[in-house]
Amino acid sequence: MKTKLILSIAGLALAASIHSSAAFDLGIAAFQMSSETHARAANAAEQAAKEFGWNATVLNANGTLPTHADQIENLIQKQVDGIVLVMSKPVEFEAQIAAAKEAGIPVITIMSGASENALFDVQVNEYAVGADAALYLLGQMNYSGPILTARFDSNMGTRIRGKELDTVLSENTAVTVAGSYSMAKTQSWQEDVRNGMNALILQNAGNFKGIWASFDGQAFIIDDLLLEQGMQKGDVPLVSIDGGQEAFSRIKDPDSMMTATVVIPFEEMGEAAVASMKRIAVDKESKDAVTSGPYLFLKSTLVDKSNVDSFIK
Repeated sequence: MKTKLILSIAGLALAASIHSSAAFDLGIAAFQMSSETHARAANAAEQAAKEFGWNATVLNANGTLPTHADQIENLIQKQVDGIVLVMSKPVEFEAQIAAAKEAGIPVITIMSGASENALFDVQVNEYAVGADAALYLLGQMNYSGPILTARFDSNMGTRIRGKELDTVLSENTAVTVAGSYSMAKTQSWQEDVRNGMNALILQNAGNFKGIWASFDGQAFIIDDLLLEQGMQKGDVPLVSIDGGQEAFSRIKDPDSMMTATVVIPFEEMGEAAVASMKRIAVDKESKDAVTSGPYLFLKSTLVDKSNVDSFIK
């Protein structure tokens, strides 16, 4: 009888533990899931949450600031147990993040920038990423000649990459910028990039030796435009940042202009955000046990034809 009672109590304890884990409700709010990188991080976070037995709600603001704000507020009203923000903008949404903190809901961001009201931001060192891409491009050009650039200054990460390019250019004055395009729209960004870069390429035909793009999504569109103009791999290097199977396939493809990308581990970021949420919100570890500052840094890797085979799945 005593043995049965012990087993019964143990079973109830196990059931309670499983129920407690399954009951954790995680809200994942991504800013623009038509962007592959946003989707990769958000989907990886969702999968990691499900592997813990959690409930995961994934929201997509489709690049709209008011929608993103409403979605964060809705997660707070729903009283979720934790929130992960993917490629958010803490400067614009500090009030919502502060409201989550006030409600006792921990917030971890991914590639968004620091917020005093979030636990931390899962990041790579964008300064190093930007320098790696810029120096690789210039090296392919023997540090001489004009380039075209595709920028995106509304996002912190891509903005930093552009600033690092400018720093590298300031010390290598034999490389000049023949033309630059800055992406403005976020909802219809693909069309925006295609129109802007097509005009820039036509205006500077024959007057550029390399192209720098602030993220791979821009580079894919530029690659297609260059091919439409009859250019071939090796005519000019095309370098960008983010990584992913499409980027790797294009680097490997002899018919693509894509030369290199600096790989950011978006899936690992989503997984790290959820694993960190568990440690802090469920296991009750301190935030400083995970990372001592406002960022949890992961590593980036430059990929070109020399190492692309090890990245292709």
